[in-house]
Amino acid sequence: MTVRPENFKVAVVGCGAVGSYYGAKLARTSAVVHFLLRSDYEVVRRDGVRILSRRGDFEVRPRCAIKPEEIGVADLVIIGLKTTANPEFRRLLPPLVGPHTTILTLQNGLGNEEQLERLFPREQILGGLCFVCLNRVQPGVIHHLDHGLVMLGQYGGPPGPRVKEVADWFSRAEIPFQISENLARAHWEKLTWNIPFNGLGVAAVAGCEAVETGQVPADFQRGPCLTTDQLLADGRWLALIRGLMKEVLAVARALGHHLDDSVMERQIQRTGSMGPYKASTLLDFEQGRPLELDSLFNEPFRQARAARVPAPLLQNLCQVLNRLDCRPGL
Repeated sequence: MTVRPENFKVAVVGCGAVGSYYGAKLARTSAVVHFLLRSDYEVVRRDGVRILSRRGDFEVRPRCAIKPEEIGVADLVIIGLKTTANPEFRRLLPPLVGPHTTILTLQNGLGNEEQLERLFPREQILGGLCFVCLNRVQPGVIHHLDHGLVMLGQYGGPPGPRVKEVADWFSRAEIPFQISENLARAHWEKLTWNIPFNGLGVAAVAGCEAVETGQVPADFQRGPCLTTDQLLADGRWLALIRGLMKEVLAVARALGHHLDDSVMERQIQRTGSMGPYKASTLLDFEQGRPLELDSLFNEPFRQARAARVPAPLLQNLCQVLNRLDCRPGL
C-alpha cells in the first residue's frame, strides 16, 4: 500500500459506533473517506456524522454509498461490522478490495481475520483492537465517552509495511494506537475484558447463580442488565469477573501467549474509570439484536476445550448467553 496524501481512499464498512467514530476521525485528514451505509444512509448523507466527546465535539461529511460498487477499490477498508454480519463479507468486500488494498478489521473477538483469509491474501489483512467507550445514540450521532486506543497488528505474522502505513494515517487523524508484535496474543489480552464485562452485563438478567451453575431456570424472574460500574461494585459479580479473567489467561498461556496476572488488575482499574458504561453486548441485548456469541464467547471456549484447559465459568457463561440469545422476548 502506497500512501498518497491527497487521494488516499478509505471505505468504512459497518458504520455503527466504532466504524463511524474512527472513520470520522480519518475524515478530518486529507483522506477521502466513504461510508457504506444502510438504514442511516439518508441521515448521514444529509447531515453528516456528529461525534459528541468530552475531548471536543466535531462533525464530518463523509461520502456516502449504499452499494460497495458505488465506492470501488479503496486503499484501506475498515470493517466495523458486528461479527454476526460476517457472512456478508463475500457480498460487501470484493468490490472494495484490489491487490494493493489493506483490510483492517476492528471487530470483537476471535475468528474474524480467519474468515477474511478465505477471501483475500493474509498479507492484506490487519487486525485492530479498540479500547474505547462509544455509543451510537441516534443515526449519524456517536457519543464518545472515554479512551480510544487501537492496537494494530498484522494477521499471521509480525507487523510489516502495511501496519506502519495505517499507523501513519492514524497519527494524522490523532487516533491513539500501539503496534502489536503478536496480534493473536493481543486478541487474548482483550478477551480478558470482553468476556467478563460484555458477558456478565447480559447474564446478570438471569442472576449470579446462573453463571455459577450454568443453569437458567425456565421460570426465572428477569433481573436488570448491569453496567460495568455495577458489576465492579458487587463482590459476587467481581469474583466472577476475576474468575473468568483467570480462565482466559490460562487458555492464552496454553496457546503460547505469555500474559501475566497483572493484566487482570490493569483491566479492572481501567474499567473503574469508565463510570456506568454499557458494553456493546448489553446494548445489543437491550435492543433485541443478535449477540456476538461466536466470536466473543463460543470460539474462545472451543479453543479452551481444544487446548484441554478447564474453563468451567466460561462454559457456564456460554450456556447462559446462548440460552438468553434464543429468547427475544426477554
